[in-house]
Amino acid sequence: MSEWNAEWQAWLSDNRTRGCSVESMIAAMVGAGFPLEVARRQVEGAAASPAVEAAYRYDRMPVAAGNRIDVGDRMVTVALRCERPQVLVLDGVLSSAECEEIMARSRDKLRRSTTVDPLTGKEDVIDRRTSEGTFFARCEDDFIRSIDERVARLMNWPLENGEGLQILRYGVGGEYTPHFDYFPPADPGSAAHVAQGGQRVATLIIYLNDVAEGGATIFPDAGLTVTPRQGSAVYFRYGNQAGQLDAMTLHGGAPVEGGEKWIMTKWMRERRYG
Repeated sequence: MSEWNAEWQAWLSDNRTRGCSVESMIAAMVGAGFPLEVARRQVEGAAASPAVEAAYRYDRMPVAAGNRIDVGDRMVTVALRCERPQVLVLDGVLSSAECEEIMARSRDKLRRSTTVDPLTGKEDVIDRRTSEGTFFARCEDDFIRSIDERVARLMNWPLENGEGLQILRYGVGGEYTPHFDYFPPADPGSAAHVAQGGQRVATLIIYLNDVAEGGATIFPDAGLTVTPRQGSAVYFRYGNQAGQLDAMTLHGGAPVEGGEKWIMTKWMRERRYG
């Protein structure tokens, strides 16, 4: 009998965004070894979720309009703006020296990355996420505070609503298959994560190095690929003011084909976090 896990949750989410019917997804799960009642519960539960639906309403993005954004200590350039889903590619978010310092601080702290188990809400190591990572607590020292304050101003969201900065390193072959950053409401394990700070609403991924080959951030349903460049970033928003979640922000990290890839991620919540 197959076991419901994060990989199956990603499969279900992916097939929902592709418009597959409830019946076809149940049949596929039964064919893979799930009992009919388990397959029906998972698929119908996801289909009934009011927060992730085709009628997502794209309201005004919090990030400032225009080609350049004042973040206090510098101007960040908008290289690309996508309206559906709401994605921005941004240049000059960090300096080269800042990127190098973050990598140097992180290197000795790296541990195999985990992801949230959809049933229990616990952190598990899975095959589809092959990176090493570490965290910096929000504003843990003056240097990290300067980064957190700049990111909050760029995302135009309260600093206290942000999670700590996550640092990830991918070697050759490292990847993260397509997934959502928000906590799927249909997953039993999501409740524990949204209890503090509410749902995630937006993500900023900052590239800490130039990647020799591969390693792009991909949005498969939007047909969008973002190439990593040191100091640049990609912002995407998936939670609107009505509490809906945008399934078009399905995204992943393509395999690294040469060199290594370092990124820093900031997730923002609905309310104060921590």
